Amino acid sequence: MRKFHPAIVLGIAAVTLASCSKSRPEPIAPIDQAAAEPAEDSGEGDIVLTATRVRNNAKAETRADAMAQYAPPAPPPAPVMVTGSRIPTPNLGWSPPDVGRDKFTSVSENPFKVVAQEPVSTFSIDVDTASYSFVRASLNQNVLPQPAAVRTEEMINYFSYDYEAPRSAAQPFASNVSVFPSPWTEGRKLVRIGIKGYSIRQENRPRANLVFLIDTSGSMQEPNKLPLVQQSLNMLVDQLDPEDTISIVTYAGSAGTALEPTRGSERGRIKSVISSLGAGGSTAGAEGIRQAYALAERNMDPEGVNRVILATDGDFNVGITDPNELKGFVERERGKGVFLSVLGFGMGNYNDALMQTLAQNGNGNAAYIDTIAEARKTLVEEAGSTLFPIAKDVKIQVEFNPAAVAEYRLVGYETRMLAREDFENDKVDAGDVGSGQTVTALYEIVPVGGPRAIGDLRYSTPVPVARTAGQSGEYGFVKIRYKLPKSDTSRLISTPINRASEVASFANAPRDARFAAGVAAFAELLRGGKYTGSMHYEDVLEIVSSARGEDEYGYRSELIALIRAAMAARSMPG
Repeated sequence: MRKFHPAIVLGIAAVTLASCSKSRPEPIAPIDQAAAEPAEDSGEGDIVLTATRVRNNAKAETRADAMAQYAPPAPPPAPVMVTGSRIPTPNLGWSPPDVGRDKFTSVSENPFKVVAQEPVSTFSIDVDTASYSFVRASLNQNVLPQPAAVRTEEMINYFSYDYEAPRSAAQPFASNVSVFPSPWTEGRKLVRIGIKGYSIRQENRPRANLVFLIDTSGSMQEPNKLPLVQQSLNMLVDQLDPEDTISIVTYAGSAGTALEPTRGSERGRIKSVISSLGAGGSTAGAEGIRQAYALAERNMDPEGVNRVILATDGDFNVGITDPNELKGFVERERGKGVFLSVLGFGMGNYNDALMQTLAQNGNGNAAYIDTIAEARKTLVEEAGSTLFPIAKDVKIQVEFNPAAVAEYRLVGYETRMLAREDFENDKVDAGDVGSGQTVTALYEIVPVGGPRAIGDLRYSTPVPVARTAGQSGEYGFVKIRYKLPKSDTSRLISTPINRASEVASFANAPRDARFAAGVAAFAELLRGGKYTGSMHYEDVLEIVSSARGEDEYGYRSELIALIRAAMAARSMPG
């Protein structure tokens, strides 16, 4: 056996004696009764981790403390990654998706108007569909959309309708009017005004000069943002003709040209640039818009369609961010002949208010892309109507006959209302209609003697009504004013709302009219149901199901599923 040096033996003995002097166990602290009881549920659904250690062996712990004086130092702790995600809590309740930061402009529903006081109603048409897609995205997450996200006219116009088509591009509209009983208030009626745009044949389609303006800022990193943008635009590239021109501008902390004007025949090159984009940085959206318009104007095709297509979540945070300043910029640019399409993506910080400002004031349209299927609908199946306008600055004015109608209200179009004098003023901007597009508007009217929404005033004297021959059988008169895409002078078409367009029962109304009424009722219920009487989602489901008709792509069947989802969905927390 090996012998140790005497000094080492003495050192070990000293350590042993020292440790024995410390071996007396520490007293166990009394248990804190409040800490021992389970904490009350905070309602947040989070898992809370504490740092309390349970002592089971005080003696072993004491030995460990003694040996710790001679143990080597512990290695440094591994770095901790902190993210903004909440730890999911299984089976402990429902947690809503991150929708609280989406921005929408809140407007009140159009009220009833007394015909004797305000017989004329004027508005700009709206062919946007962004509201419907956002409502669908919310309901697919089992959440009712916030009421401000629901625009009734966009819900209705998401669907196409079988209206009579015009014969030529010289007069690009054919109007369709029908009158039938209201399904939600007995004694009232609905007036459906439908127009269908002229369809441009593929061989007659004008050349397209398109600038893709793509948001590549950090907020676009999520899978339903930039990756979906790339898939969507690559599908659109496949629809373009070899003679069309594509340019790409991107913006994050700054803006720049990613692709100079390139012919559509070079699809591979265009797709390669789109697919190579990555997200990061802040959002200089205004500078991106400026550069995109400049590029479109530099490559202007006098005989073609010149359009900027903006793909973003609308989260502008660098440069010009005030919507009014951006509105002024796109208003100035629209006079140069460049149209604007706005494609919205994502949830959580989606700025719909800004998107609507840009689209409505830039001779444009707005869509919300929540799925690859919606991208296919907007950019493949409806590419003609999305890209190629057949009329611009389209306005509708309805004059109601006080001999037949006591009150009326326009269902939807709250953000598109115009002054009466704006109808004749060709300098006032209005909505555009694309190739083959349908537009639908609904009025709810109270016939004279019907259930009024507004009572008579005590001191008012009824205005005498002159009944002239040929007019007493009319509910009203519809006028539509529009400009051809390359013209600055408007044209007028008109049609009466007469008894020949009326049916006696809702069941006998045209199928498309009943379907549109069902969509309107669904939208109005999502907004709070101020004017829908005793109607419920179950009633809407019955109307839409019975009026579904032909449904080549399944969009109307999808609506039926969304109505069922609304019946089960939870309201978004306030």
